[in-house]
Amino acid sequence: MTRVPETTGRGPAARAAVRTTNEEVRQQNLAAVLGLVRAEGPLSRSHIGSATGLNRSTVTALVTELLELALVREADTAPTGRVGRPSLGVAADDTVAALSIRAEPDAVSVALVGLGGAVHSQLKHDLASAPSPRRFAQVAASLVDAMRADIERHYRLVGAGLAVPGLVDATGSVLVAPPLGWRREAVASRLSSALGMPVAAGNDASVGAMAEARFGIARGTENLLYLSGSAHGVGGGLIMDGTLVRGTSGFAGELGHTVVDPRGRPCACGRRGCLTVEVNPEPLLGLLGRRKLDEDDLDIELGVSRDARVRAELERQVEVLSLALTNFVNAFAPEKVVLAGYLGVLLAASRERLSEAVRVHPVGSDGRAIRLERAQMRSRLMQIGPAELAFAPLLADPAGRAPRA
Repeated sequence: MTRVPETTGRGPAARAAVRTTNEEVRQQNLAAVLGLVRAEGPLSRSHIGSATGLNRSTVTALVTELLELALVREADTAPTGRVGRPSLGVAADDTVAALSIRAEPDAVSVALVGLGGAVHSQLKHDLASAPSPRRFAQVAASLVDAMRADIERHYRLVGAGLAVPGLVDATGSVLVAPPLGWRREAVASRLSSALGMPVAAGNDASVGAMAEARFGIARGTENLLYLSGSAHGVGGGLIMDGTLVRGTSGFAGELGHTVVDPRGRPCACGRRGCLTVEVNPEPLLGLLGRRKLDEDDLDIELGVSRDARVRAELERQVEVLSLALTNFVNAFAPEKVVLAGYLGVLLAASRERLSEAVRVHPVGSDGRAIRLERAQMRSRLMQIGPAELAFAPLLADPAGRAPRA
C-alpha cells in the first residue's frame, strides 16, 4: 500500500495536506482495484490483496466503496479444484456502460459495451460513400437513438468513445483522415452535441492497441508495437512502459506513412511508397477476383490459391512488411509485436518469414526475445476498443466519475 507522507506541523495547513494526500492515495487505490478486477475478475479479496500489496482491511474498505458506487458486483470466482463452493469474488459491473463508435469510409458502427468488456448490443449502418462529418454525426445519433430506450432501462452510461482512421489530437479533433476525406474537423465536439453526452475520440490503431493490451493477446505487456492493416491503410499504436505513446498533440504512431519504397506507389499523403499503399489487400483481391473479403475469408482464399500471380504478390508484400517490422523493432525495442486486420492475414500466410524479421535482423537481437502475435480479438476489437476512451476518466477516478445508480 502507498504510504502517506508524515507532516510535522499541526496547524490547519498541515492537516489539509494530510487530508489531500489521504484522498489522493484512496483515489489511486480505488483505481488500482477497479482496473484489476475489470481486467482479470472475478477475483477474491485475498487475490486483490496479493496483486496490489494492500492489506486485508484496506481491500475490504475499497471493495465496499466500489460496491456502494455500483461499479463492481459480487460473483463466484473461477474454480480452484478444491472441494466446496467457489469463494465469492468481485467483478466489474457490466451495467456500467459506454458507447463504442467507429467511423469508416463505408459504414458507421455503434456498440454498447459494459465495464467488464461485455458487448450488450451493436448496430451498423452501411454507406455508399465516405460520410461528411455532419452526415456521420447524424447517422451515429440515429443508431444511438435506436438503442436509447434499452440503455435507459438497463444501463448507466458514462459517455462514448470514437475511433477514426486518421490523425486525432488530444482534444478529439481530426487533423486529417484521408479514408474519410476529413480535415481539421472537431469531430468529438460535433458528435457530443449530437448525442448529448461526453465523447472522446482517438486514432483507430491506437484504440486497437489499448484493447489488445487490456483484453487480448497483449495483456500484461508493458512494451507493445501494434500494427493494423486494411484496404484503407496501415495504422500503428505504441505502448511503452505501460503507457500509450501519444506524441505531440496525440499524433504518434502513424507508422503506415513510413516510406518503404521511395519509387513505389503514390500515397494520399503526397509521398510515394508508404507502407500503407505497399502492403494493402486491394492488389490481392483483384487477382483473386473479389471486391471485398473479411479476415477469415481472406485467410481461406490465400491458403488454397495456387495462382502464381497471387503467390508473387503475397511474397512481395510480406517482404515489404518484414523490412518495416525490422525497422520498427530497432526503433522501439518492444517485447511483443501484434499484427491485426490484413496484417494478421499476412502473418498467418507467412509466419516464418515475418518472425525472422523481428528475431534475426534487429540490432542486438542476441539478447532480446520479441514475440510476434496475431491480434486475438478480431471483430471484437473495434466493438470494445473505442469504449476504452470513454471509460478512461472513470478508471482514473472511480469515486468522482461513477454514474448514478
